Amino acid sequence: MTTQDHSRLRELPSIDRLLAAAGELIDRYGRAATTAALRSAVDAARRAVLGGDAVPSADDLITAAAQALPARRPPPLRPVINATGVVVHTNLGRAPLAPQARAAMVDASGYCDLEYDLETGDRGARAARLEPLLCDASGADAAYVVNNAAAALVLALATVAAGREVLVSRGELIEIGGSFRLPDIMGASGALLHEVGTTNRTRAGDFLAGTDVAAILTLHPSNYRIVGFVEQPSLPELAAVARQRQVPLIFDVGSGLLTPAGGVMEAEPSVAGALRDGADLVLCSGDKLLGGPQAGLLFGRRDLIAACRRHPLARALRLDKLRIAALHATLELHLRDRAGDVPVHAMLGADAGELDARCRRLATRLDTAAVVAEVVDGAGLPGGGAAPDTHLAGPVVHLAVAHPNALAQALRRGRPPVIVRVAGDRVVIDLRTVTPDDDDAIATRLHDLTRSPT
Repeated sequence: MTTQDHSRLRELPSIDRLLAAAGELIDRYGRAATTAALRSAVDAARRAVLGGDAVPSADDLITAAAQALPARRPPPLRPVINATGVVVHTNLGRAPLAPQARAAMVDASGYCDLEYDLETGDRGARAARLEPLLCDASGADAAYVVNNAAAALVLALATVAAGREVLVSRGELIEIGGSFRLPDIMGASGALLHEVGTTNRTRAGDFLAGTDVAAILTLHPSNYRIVGFVEQPSLPELAAVARQRQVPLIFDVGSGLLTPAGGVMEAEPSVAGALRDGADLVLCSGDKLLGGPQAGLLFGRRDLIAACRRHPLARALRLDKLRIAALHATLELHLRDRAGDVPVHAMLGADAGELDARCRRLATRLDTAAVVAEVVDGAGLPGGGAAPDTHLAGPVVHLAVAHPNALAQALRRGRPPVIVRVAGDRVVIDLRTVTPDDDDAIATRLHDLTRSPT
């Protein structure tokens, strides 16, 4: 580095001087983040000056920091309008909560009797208020709750089978999502995976393998199907083998259907059905088809649930007060035969006639020379890995526009963000997953955008 280089570098303003002039950035992002961004800007300027560039001014460096700071402060979660027709949309927060569940979370957000017995003044158990509801809703002898379905599986395996073999059909070595694979989850629990059968054909007799077997595990293929030359033993057949071997049968039903349902969910296994068919531990999600907050639910034999509750992992995986409040309110709705108040159930069972009327009102408001809007037959999805073969038939609005992807992007970026589908040269709006109160917001956004000269 030459003497001239040293001289030019000394012309760069100090961090203290820059901070004194960056009060607006400090107010918005905090002093620590602003200091770090200014240091990065000065470091980049130093390299540029050594490369022959002019020495930037203090204003230039503050502008560079201002441009970099938003990436250091990602925006908070924003509510969006889901017009995709995918009911449990993982990328959009999964199951929308019932108003009663939202209110319960607000009530619990301050001080609350989470682990306090108001009657005696003694310490209470946070999970105790959920177990009776879960048992009443499913017919289980005992139940426990952790923070998600994968955690429920880890806890069950760690409790029942740490250091010992768990038999699993090769056709059920699933990837749950986000690269979380069953063999990896089993490894994290300490259980030893023992594969039986083949990818497409496994029989009950295959589960007689192994020498140090602690449990049999079966999983509902909630987000995939193997078709063709296939065979899998029924749950009662597996239960018979488990009894013969004197090991527990663990069944991960996946989507959280507590009792058998008709309609589009008729083929989905339920917790109550699995217990009746002989499963000793049944695991499922607290959102998806239950429609509550994300949680992992465990049902089954009292001794197994008690062992799970005592396991050291149980504390690490326990629910916080807000999700306990939301799950309690959601379960109350199911128990009082008010599942229709749960948005997931309302959307899955939406009346086709009402959807058609809403779609036609929206299409009428949008159909102009700038855009052709028509109501056509469509199909939504339960989503969230639930019932992958099920399509929710119903009307949707098709918009024929010159640049459908540009319109979808503009809808995402506005206020409120509206998320739609694009199919070919059409923008697809499925009102199944939109509350009627948001119909006007969609119409207004589209009305403004489709009339914009850009």
